[in-house]
Amino acid sequence: MAKFDVCALGELLIDFTGNGISSQGNPIMEANPGGAPCNVLAMLNKLGYKTAFIGKIGDDIFGRQLKKVVEEAGINTDCLVTDKAVHTTLAFVNTLPGGDREFSFYRNPGADMMLSESDVNEQLIADSRIFHFGSLSMTGEICEAATKKAVKAAKKAGLVISFDPNLRESLWESLALAREKIEYGIAQCDILKISDNEIQWFTGEQDFDRAVEKLRSRFGNIRLLLLSLGKNGSRAYSGGNSAYAPIAPANTIETTGAGDTFCGAILSKVLEYGLREYSNRELLDMLIYANAAAAIVTERRGALKVMPRLEEIIDRIGRS
Repeated sequence: MAKFDVCALGELLIDFTGNGISSQGNPIMEANPGGAPCNVLAMLNKLGYKTAFIGKIGDDIFGRQLKKVVEEAGINTDCLVTDKAVHTTLAFVNTLPGGDREFSFYRNPGADMMLSESDVNEQLIADSRIFHFGSLSMTGEICEAATKKAVKAAKKAGLVISFDPNLRESLWESLALAREKIEYGIAQCDILKISDNEIQWFTGEQDFDRAVEKLRSRFGNIRLLLLSLGKNGSRAYSGGNSAYAPIAPANTIETTGAGDTFCGAILSKVLEYGLREYSNRELLDMLIYANAAAAIVTERRGALKVMPRLEEIIDRIGRS
């Protein structure tokens, strides 16, 4: 029996998000724990699943804050490495009118980029059911080698592999390089969670049906494809079946972590049902559940520390 339900590798950082204006008219920024892969694990832990994280933080005030928060969330930190030479990665998030966001990263390099092959514990990966990763852990040669070692270990152990591109243009030397690394991730995964702007960029298709068909025909390894559409809801594709669910109603404050919450909720259903071809009804139920979880997070500041409980998700579905 696996020791962990989900193991994830990638960035763990501080998301500085707006929290009002000071008496002097300056923006007040709140230091929220974040990082997409760990956000996904936090959602799963809140739902009662056992998780482990592989990553690197700096030996500084933010690194210590992050380790404490991750441990409090119940996520295993045996493979969360502290680097004394490099600072913890920081991201400043600006929410634009309409809900879109822009990011400014302090990461040249950040500790997460220095995760090396020697930091990857293959046994911990083998002791898991699902391995989850994103593209940010391939933005540098050192962390890319670590990522590929982990993926290879996951495949060797027969894990289900989940991938979220989580494209952040400013972190790549070029979009051509980003495409190359994201293509690698998509080619390795069983479960792909991709956003509307990412699939349009990657496939060159503006029509979502054509974009999905293009992606699935090229990558036959994808067994479950999840397409997040922001305020327009989400779609899911499995075998010959598909479903669409509108977004759950929410009094949105900011959207940081919503996609990660959605991803974690979906993975919880994969753990519950097993990875197989799902019916249209099953796909719809999964989307309704994940949309509700994501909606709740948009009403809170931050992500990792404020994931919804099962009871909250069920209540939100009942009120939708």
